[in-house]
Amino acid sequence: MRMITNEVNIGKVKIGGNNPIAIQSMTNTKTEDVKATVAQILDLEKAGCDIIRCAVPSKEAALALSEIKKSINIPLVADIHFDYRLAIAAMENGADKVRINPGNIGSLDRVREVVNCARERNIPIRVGVNSGSLEKECLEKYGGVTAEGLTESALKEAAVIEDMGYDNLVISIKASDVLMCVKAHELIKDKTKHPLHVGITEAGTLKRGLIKSSAGLALILDQGIGDTVRVSLTADPVEEIYAAKEILKTLGLKKGGIEVVSCPTCGRTNIDLISLAEKVNEAVKDYPLDLKIAVMGCIVNGPGEAKEADLGIAGAKGAGMIFKKGEIIKKCKEEDLLKELLEELNELI
Repeated sequence: MRMITNEVNIGKVKIGGNNPIAIQSMTNTKTEDVKATVAQILDLEKAGCDIIRCAVPSKEAALALSEIKKSINIPLVADIHFDYRLAIAAMENGADKVRINPGNIGSLDRVREVVNCARERNIPIRVGVNSGSLEKECLEKYGGVTAEGLTESALKEAAVIEDMGYDNLVISIKASDVLMCVKAHELIKDKTKHPLHVGITEAGTLKRGLIKSSAGLALILDQGIGDTVRVSLTADPVEEIYAAKEILKTLGLKKGGIEVVSCPTCGRTNIDLISLAEKVNEAVKDYPLDLKIAVMGCIVNGPGEAKEADLGIAGAKGAGMIFKKGEIIKKCKEEDLLKELLEELNELI
């Protein structure tokens, strides 16, 4: 059962409550390079990103937010560290949410200035705690980075802002250690009603990061924890969106988009199935249809899987059959399978 949290408005996107889990990513352009940042955000929007975050390490980056906002369609989050003035400048220039760690912003008076600016504009604040930046007191208390320390730190930092009379908050507690991250979310879920942004931080390069993120996020999300999600990859941010969508769809938490199933290949395979499956995946990734495509390589499971799918390919020797809604509609040469499948897909549209 999904954890019901407070509803929070991030621009036009609602999170928490009964709203669907929102997918986030973060730009890796220099934010002050407006043209490059906008181009990347538009690519992310097309891939299915719901909320985008930009690093704001300088006044130039903060000022650029107002220009970026004019050309994008999704909420913009400003990522702030160390300088409270940048958080204020970001909000003054259109940020829909700010991500801060009150512990590295400075004195309570500085935190209060950020909170007052957010309150005037009703802008949510994300309190973010990472295993790589846990404060000294928690490290000493728990003998290093632990799930308990992450949880305590996040709740303490959120309480600082709550004590200032502001509760328009989102919390994130992230670690690169998968099981530690999972345990931290299990510990915090009954201790707060603030929406939780979930992810495995510093998960790694594309392949390794996908495995770590899938394992960790499945364990977290399947417990009903999480209102927004980011798959953190050392890769093109667009890959984060495709990964998050697949994780959510696999767990039954998101509808829409084409599901492609394909067999692992074996000695019975008589077509270049690996290449074909990759080409099908790439060709259909942006289709909005909610349907299933099977790309199968041999006569054992191929016809059965293809019949069960909305569209399917069942390979034979140098050729294959195209299935549609359980019926064989044509047989064609191997080199024509992709073209024929896409023609049938476009007819469904």
